[in-house]
Amino acid sequence: MKRVLSPLVALTAGSAVVLGTHPVFAHGTATGGALGGLSHPLLGFDHLLMLMAAGTAASFISSQLLLWALGGAVIGAAVGFTGFTIASAEVLAALAISAVGCVILLAGRFAKTTNPNLLTTISGAVVATGISIHAMLHGLEAPKDGSTLLWWSGALVSSALVCGGTALLQKKLPLTWTKAAAIAFLAIGGLLAFAPLALLAGGAGA
Repeated sequence: MKRVLSPLVALTAGSAVVLGTHPVFAHGTATGGALGGLSHPLLGFDHLLMLMAAGTAASFISSQLLLWALGGAVIGAAVGFTGFTIASAEVLAALAISAVGCVILLAGRFAKTTNPNLLTTISGAVVATGISIHAMLHGLEAPKDGSTLLWWSGALVSSALVCGGTALLQKKLPLTWTKAAAIAFLAIGGLLAFAPLALLAGGAGA
């Protein structure tokens, strides 16, 4: 476990440094075309972590969570594409990463005492909600021109590869890695959510 926690601590510390020197959410209008869609989910640190968190949850709890994630992605993308958004969406997107990490940790604790179907449903709802918030942000950023369909096709392919690939990889790794990943998602999601507040407070106090 120590071998797992060492890189975990380094990753968390490194994230804190990155967050302290760069904008936490560098979202905006996305580059059009299939290549733009393919790269977009990979370039946003929070989006990438959310996909990895969903894949990790699916590997540990149930592969059905991948379907929940897909459903959340479709709903969120459709909502965002209309231009609708919610207050503090960026912060909620970061907290969603922490929420999935928390679900993974709790699932391990309650797996033996909770109905598997109920556990999958609750976990799936959390994953779908988190993915839908991120997909909504994608919808707001997506180009609205002739390249729209190509862009979304690329985004879907890369998202599916990251989410599904993470699930397959975690299946082959010891459970200690899953626990370590869950802790990382929990910690880094919190950093992503609250780092801007700390930076603002620091700037106000300067």
